[in-house]
Amino acid sequence: MASASLGEELSCSICLSLYTEPVTLTCGHSFCRDCIVTVLDKQKASGKVFSPPECREEYPNHPLLEKNSNLSNIVDNVTAMQQEKAEVRCMFCVDAPVPAVKTCQRCEISMCDKHLAAHNETVDHVLVEPTSSLISKKCSIHKKLLEYYCTEDSTCLCVSCCLVGTHKGHKVELLEEASEKKKEGLRHELKKMAPKRGRNEERIQSLQDHKRKAQEKAADEKKRVTALFEDIRRQLEVQEMKVLNEIARQEEQISQSVSDCIRHLETQGGELSRKMACIEKMCNMTDPIAVLQDPESETADQDMEEPSVPDLDDLIVLELKISIKEVITQIESQVDFPLPEKTHLLLDVDTANYHLELSDDFKTAVASKRSYCRPYSQKRFITFSQVMSCESFSSGRHYWEVEVSDYGEWDVGVSYSSIEREGEESGIGNNKKSWSYRRFMGELYAIHDYSEIKPLNPRSNCGTLGIYLNYDAGRLSFFQLEDPFIHLHTFTATFTEPLHAAFYVNYKGWVRIFPYNCFSVVF
Repeated sequence: MASASLGEELSCSICLSLYTEPVTLTCGHSFCRDCIVTVLDKQKASGKVFSPPECREEYPNHPLLEKNSNLSNIVDNVTAMQQEKAEVRCMFCVDAPVPAVKTCQRCEISMCDKHLAAHNETVDHVLVEPTSSLISKKCSIHKKLLEYYCTEDSTCLCVSCCLVGTHKGHKVELLEEASEKKKEGLRHELKKMAPKRGRNEERIQSLQDHKRKAQEKAADEKKRVTALFEDIRRQLEVQEMKVLNEIARQEEQISQSVSDCIRHLETQGGELSRKMACIEKMCNMTDPIAVLQDPESETADQDMEEPSVPDLDDLIVLELKISIKEVITQIESQVDFPLPEKTHLLLDVDTANYHLELSDDFKTAVASKRSYCRPYSQKRFITFSQVMSCESFSSGRHYWEVEVSDYGEWDVGVSYSSIEREGEESGIGNNKKSWSYRRFMGELYAIHDYSEIKPLNPRSNCGTLGIYLNYDAGRLSFFQLEDPFIHLHTFTATFTEPLHAAFYVNYKGWVRIFPYNCFSVVF
């Protein structure tokens, strides 16, 4: 009866046979994979809702089929037992092999129905399902049949184990009774596991839906970002053409101005030749009255005005700065998420003098009487209250803006990292390794290697300075960004080491790097 009950539990409700590749639905019922797939496909073809035959629960979508590994293992074990049973033959039917139906554990023989009838006339025989191996059915110590189960030690026992062995006095049960109790407990556990498995399947389905939605959203974002940056590249190409056209226009304008200057100078040259001829003529006159009364002598010593020609480099830098800002503004207005950060200059605290106060964002440096406790560093400036940027430039074109105080002293420039850290020559602009625009004693200077170009007073207080570095061309230009835009000075040099932005402040002076107006174009 137990075997028949187990066979029913392990049979598919569709084909009524032992499970083949069993799968379980979220409702908790199990079927052969091929059986349930066939049923669901027929329902789909007929336009019906998906509904398994066991409970008739309706599914709006094709239900998830999850392989039931535990049930599959149980079916495999039962199948193996049945195969083993089919292979056991009656030991009395020697002429023609006949399958056995029972095995007597006491006699250790297997019998068919005919010989079993005669065998049952005797008593005290224990009959079990046909088996070819009885070793597992006997006690390894007393070599007697295992008939009892010790609930305290969870082990199978023979009669001798119960009476004289180590299990004497323990609570024991018949094997069949203990087996049925365990099966009942397993069925109870199986019922409790089914809802958990159902919730687990729902969770898996939910996570799969979440994964699918995330993948769809990521695909949409990739398309949007691709389109966005394609538009950015297109705008940059437009701006590039705009700048190139502006340069060409300025080139033509300057060429025309130069041509006009040449014509003007040629006219002046003709006039000068005529006047020189007149002067030579007067010099050869012998009549002093004629010489003194000649009207040409009155204009002979007048200076002629020299025409001015605009600087193309200054115009290009201005147009480039305006164009870059225009591109950045247009790009930022089209995105709803942060773009990759532009090139930001940060002050290197390891180079900062002990009397230099730095802001938390490492953008501002202020002169201070207080001495800040900073760890020793070979890069630190000792003599002057100076600091360099963490970033360095070894190629390309770069632009940044610095706000400066209207009082105190300051230097804004660039320096090699190999600049001295102590002594008079460690000051920015006081050596061959640095270039600076300086405010000292209320006047402004451009200084390099102690050579000053002074004064370079702008039309008003500096306010904000723009620094343009073309490393490869060896040009460092300073501009005043107050209206109007003024070119202050340009250094020309052959740079041989990476350059850092460098700053000096004293007597309550301060400098501040603008956080968003730093751009780098490397070719």
